[in-house]
Amino acid sequence: MTQRIVDILHEVEPRENIEVDGWIQTVRTSKSVTFFEIGDGSCIQNLQAVASVELSNYDALQKVQTGSAVHIVGKLVASPAKGQKWELHISEMNVLGTVDEDYPLQKKRHSFEFLRTVAHVRPRARTFGAVFRVRHALQMAVHRFFDDRGFIQVHTPIITGSDCEGAGQMFRVTTLDMNAPPRHDGSIDYSQDFFGKETSLTVSGQLEGEIFALAFKNIYTFGPTFRAENSHTARHAAEFWMIEPEMAFCDLSRDQQVAEDFIKYIVTQVLERCSDDIDFFDQWIDKGLREKLESLVNSSFETLPYTEAVSLLEKSKQKFEYPIKWGLDLQSEHERFLTEQLIQKPVFVIDYPRDIKAFYMRLNDDEKTVAAMDLLVPKVGEIIGGSQREERIDVLDAQLQYFDLSPVDYWWYRDLRRFGGVAHAGFGLGFERALMYITGMQNIRDVIPFSRTPGSADF
Repeated sequence: MTQRIVDILHEVEPRENIEVDGWIQTVRTSKSVTFFEIGDGSCIQNLQAVASVELSNYDALQKVQTGSAVHIVGKLVASPAKGQKWELHISEMNVLGTVDEDYPLQKKRHSFEFLRTVAHVRPRARTFGAVFRVRHALQMAVHRFFDDRGFIQVHTPIITGSDCEGAGQMFRVTTLDMNAPPRHDGSIDYSQDFFGKETSLTVSGQLEGEIFALAFKNIYTFGPTFRAENSHTARHAAEFWMIEPEMAFCDLSRDQQVAEDFIKYIVTQVLERCSDDIDFFDQWIDKGLREKLESLVNSSFETLPYTEAVSLLEKSKQKFEYPIKWGLDLQSEHERFLTEQLIQKPVFVIDYPRDIKAFYMRLNDDEKTVAAMDLLVPKVGEIIGGSQREERIDVLDAQLQYFDLSPVDYWWYRDLRRFGGVAHAGFGLGFERALMYITGMQNIRDVIPFSRTPGSADF
């Protein structure tokens, strides 16, 4: 039976008849010996396999190219080379998949921009192998955190008739003939569409999550979301994954505590389970990454009202690209200055102006701000956003009117306030944003297997 390379590298003593399947990463050949670096995606390190001239097919093996799939049988022995404990002395090697000359991953540094164009092979590159191992570990940590605390996972719909964010940047879903759509009073008649109404891809599972929170107390969603925002920045994608817990009998203060416990837990899990990958990122991608992550885990998070945050930023006299003024949303440069220069640790900014937040956030007594919170961390800015939800139906109705939203479209959401509604709260974490933070990768396109961005939907 074949073994994973990660297990082979952790063997405690030499062994014979080791079998391994993998792909050749590099080849070095001399007259009497050939060194193959073999990878199988199980860890950041490769296994060095050594073929000697005594092998019956040695001449043929000298022609094997990088990227070839191989099956190897050999003896595991102590390696004389620095930086590796073991090497495999080959007794049998069979090529299972050959490689054409135009194989795009050669033994050189490739730019991330180039590797995005060959996303079908880029997981074999060391950086992306590490990214997607961490992505898996992070996903499993999310599920462990909530499962251990009695949360129920809810699969919310991808197709929805509700605009949770109220921004209108949604992808329409339709079966109508757009060249000749049915019309009524000059507008497209969506009553003749597949669902009998206008529908879109979801931007959030939160609203549906609230339904289950008011039955199970603590739930979470973890699924794909979509936003038709024509942004070409390194932090935006049209398709991304969101984690959205929702808790009944919960106020903003408890919401903050769960968010703090959550981010510390998932970072700790990755540090423990992907230590070698984090060291790789620390060395090659983001110097000081491990220290940054360990600092977050060991920090006590601060809480700062939005009004006070704006005041601190104004008093700092720092020159910002975007203006800072009460009533305007904080930009990434403002958030980073707060966490890196003024507070020097993670901070929850709470009680944002009503006008820049969503309709469902609980209106504070001043009727100018809402019970919202954003968790800001050094080097990134916002990483978690959440709020206490508005449970008072009369105030919710006023909010719908204030944001020019139809109560008819939210009839079931209003019912939740009439049928045993209680205070409840939740937050959202963009999975890819968290992955960027934990790996130090600078572009969201490089932490998604196949990114969807404006003008790009390849693979």
